[in-house]
Amino acid sequence: MNKKLMKVIAALTGSVSVLGAGSVQAFAADAATTGTTTSDGSMTIMSLVSTIGLPLLLLVFLYLLMIRPQQKQEKQTREMQKNLQVGDEVVTIGGIVGIVLRVEESTDTVILETGSDRLKIRMKQDAIKENVTAMEQAAAEKAAKEKAKRSKMAIGKPKDE
Repeated sequence: MNKKLMKVIAALTGSVSVLGAGSVQAFAADAATTGTTTSDGSMTIMSLVSTIGLPLLLLVFLYLLMIRPQQKQEKQTREMQKNLQVGDEVVTIGGIVGIVLRVEESTDTVILETGSDRLKIRMKQDAIKENVTAMEQAAAEKAAKEKAKRSKMAIGKPKDE
């Protein structure tokens, strides 16, 4: 009686039912309703596309949202580190703020001067997180472009009165 009840419940829900001592019985109704196989047992093209397509779509989505932006940011950081100049104010990964005194190309190191006591620190270029001077210059250039754009719009044709 109990086995019949389990079979009926499993058939209604379309799930797998466990009977007896660890034997697993799957119902053929699932395969017939999904249409994944043809009469000769081969997979249809639609089931193959849905089986392979979804993981591929997920990988493309993952690449576009996570991997590509991170690679772009790393490339910009490497370019900034390569283009350091004497006099630039920089911030290190550890949070140290200083001014670049010397850039040593042969060892990929920079010497920073921090604080009013003129403490000098020698660091690898990879430890530089951001170039404050370059960021300020970029912000000033952007503001100048916006100002020029607004002035061109104001000079345009006057409205008819």
